[in-house]
Amino acid sequence: MPHRYVVGLLGAGITGSLTPRLHETEADRLGLSYIYRIIDLDLLGRQAEHSAALVRNAAELGYDGLNVTHPSKQLVQAGLDDLSPDAAILGAVNTITFDDGQATGHNTDHLGFMHGFRAGLPYAATDSIVQIGAGGAGAAVAFGLLSAGAGHLVIADIDPARAESLAARLAPHFPGSEVSVTRTDSVAASIREADGLVNSTPIGMTGHPGVPVDPALIHSGLWVADVVYRPLETQLIKAARGQGCKVLDGGRMAVGQAAAAFELFTGIRPDADRMLATFQDAVRLPVL
Repeated sequence: MPHRYVVGLLGAGITGSLTPRLHETEADRLGLSYIYRIIDLDLLGRQAEHSAALVRNAAELGYDGLNVTHPSKQLVQAGLDDLSPDAAILGAVNTITFDDGQATGHNTDHLGFMHGFRAGLPYAATDSIVQIGAGGAGAAVAFGLLSAGAGHLVIADIDPARAESLAARLAPHFPGSEVSVTRTDSVAASIREADGLVNSTPIGMTGHPGVPVDPALIHSGLWVADVVYRPLETQLIKAARGQGCKVLDGGRMAVGQAAAAFELFTGIRPDADRMLATFQDAVRLPVL
C-alpha cells in the first residue's frame, strides 16, 4: 500500500496560505497520496510559546513533516532533536522532518531565494549588493546571496543591532566575502554604487504599503529583487521597472522554498516550474 503523506503548516494567521495548494497539486501530478493541513495558532487559541509542543504533537500523530512560519520559526527549536547545518547558522527553522520519532529542523528559505535568483536573474552581477531588512527573511536572503558568492553585502535595517547580529553570525562562514551594515536611512551611498538591491522586509505587501527605500535612489544600473509576493507587483518592483531595471518578484522564492520542503518530506524532487505555474494561477485569484 503506498505511503500516505500528512504534512502541515504551523504559524499564526495562515488560513489564506497558498502553500497547501502548491504541495497538494504537485503531489497529485506525481501520483502521491498527500494531505497538507493548516495548524493556525490563532484558530487553535494557542500562544506562540506552544509551538514546540505542537511540533511534538505532530510527531506523535504521525506527520511526515511541517512547514513553519511567523511567529514560530525560532520557537519550534525547543521541540526538535536536531538542526541542519544551515538552520543552525540562520537560527531559524521553516521546515521540519520526522524520521523514526526524530524531529529535525531545516531552513529552505535561502534555497528558495537562490532558486528564484538564479532562474529570474541568471546573469546578475553580485560584486556589490544592498539588502534591506535583517529579520527572518533577511537572514535567509543574506545566507543565499553569500552562498552565491556576493563580493560585498551591505545589510541595512532600522535596528542597527539586528543588522550587526546577522552580519556577525554569517561573516565567519563566508571569509571570501565582505559583510557590512548600515541603518536603512543611511543606505543611499551604498545603493548608488551597488549592482543589486533586495527588499527582505514586509514593506510593500498587502496591509504594509510603501517602498523600503526612497524610490529616487533606484537607478538603471541596479537589478532589484523583492521577497514580497502579495502583491507580486510591489511598489518597489514597479518603481524599478520604471527605471529599466531587471527585477525579481517574491513568487519564485515562495515556490522555491516550497519545492525544497516537498523534496525533504517525500524524497522526490518536484517540478519547480510546474509549481510556479500553480502559484501564478493562485495569486491571480481574488483574496476573499
